[in-house]
Amino acid sequence: MKNVRVIPRLDIKGPNLVKGVHLEGLRVLGDPSRFARYYYENGADEIIYQDTVASLYDRNSLTEIINKTAKEIFIPLTVGGGIRDMDDIHNVLRAGADKVSINTSAVRNPDFVNQASRFYGSSTIVIAMECLRKNDGDYYIFTDNGREET
Repeated sequence: MKNVRVIPRLDIKGPNLVKGVHLEGLRVLGDPSRFARYYYENGADEIIYQDTVASLYDRNSLTEIINKTAKEIFIPLTVGGGIRDMDDIHNVLRAGADKVSINTSAVRNPDFVNQASRFYGSSTIVIAMECLRKNDGDYYIFTDNGREET
């Protein structure tokens, strides 16, 4: 029998956990670390934090949230959104993340992924591809949290 892993992805905008509403807007749900702790206490195997606007605003601002969460849960924490260079990876890992998820920078600069995985180890670097199947039946990769087609 295949083992199933439960890995909730929590989308974050600013200091808040958010939920998309019919692909049009966002509803604020509250403190992301509180939800991460809930999932941890209920058997999640890993948590993914995704900063939904980091690439749009060219920043990564989850370090305080990561730090708080890493003190409360004891399962792997993967963080993505706005990871553009080795300094971003360093800051996210130093704050308490176990893995780093790269999307936009992986598409724009594939060598960055190689550099990061050589330095931090391939088990630390995750590539997150956002794909959409269009009417022609083909799949397309998007960047910038699903806003830009490649």
